[in-house]
Amino acid sequence: MITKRAAKERGQANFGWLDSRHSFSFGSYFDPAHMGFGPLRVINEDRVKPGAGFDTHGHQDMEIISYVLEGALEHKDSIGTGSIIRPGEVQRMSAGTGIRHSEFNASRKEPVHFLQIWVIPARRGLKPSYEQKAFPLDETGRLHLVASPEGRDGSLTLHQDVDLLAGRLAAGDKLTHALKEGRVGWLQIVEGEVDLNGTRLEPGDGAAIAAVPELKLAANSKAEVLLFDMAA
Repeated sequence: MITKRAAKERGQANFGWLDSRHSFSFGSYFDPAHMGFGPLRVINEDRVKPGAGFDTHGHQDMEIISYVLEGALEHKDSIGTGSIIRPGEVQRMSAGTGIRHSEFNASRKEPVHFLQIWVIPARRGLKPSYEQKAFPLDETGRLHLVASPEGRDGSLTLHQDVDLLAGRLAAGDKLTHALKEGRVGWLQIVEGEVDLNGTRLEPGDGAAIAAVPELKLAANSKAEVLLFDMAA
């Protein structure tokens, strides 16, 4: 079964400096029908104005991924990490027993556009940690492993049974991905228009996938997608 989560149906928050779209319940947006999917708890599409950002705040027992689409995101945290994340780079922060951090647009001229993704960890009380790696996605027509439980093949290490794959597709590209028995998927469309097993998806759309052993993706235009392959 494939259940489309249309971009226009997402929750919305606009504070002037921040324009955010919520695929799942978050902050003041509450929808009991959309509380997450499997261990995936948050997908927020955020646009932050130049020089603005999230002041220092705390998290606990959550795997937090930042995936920058445009611009540059500056990160500082209480375990001594300071970095700037740009397109092609992905950050994983394990909040564990507790971490405080801030995120700001690193530019005073250009906006930053990124996805903030939260995954519930397999166990609580982990030691807080941070990783950031570059994943060039210049090769189109395939999915690249960005994060996995074991950090295999050079991917980021997630403390949950989730493989996060990212891919850029040229118009006309087609690919398949097998979901093993007992696993579910979530496809998030970053850019472009794709068909997933006959379901049309556009920018900002997501799709919950269950009991579908083979995913068939076809790009109708230049596209970028994220696929979460997860334990049910």
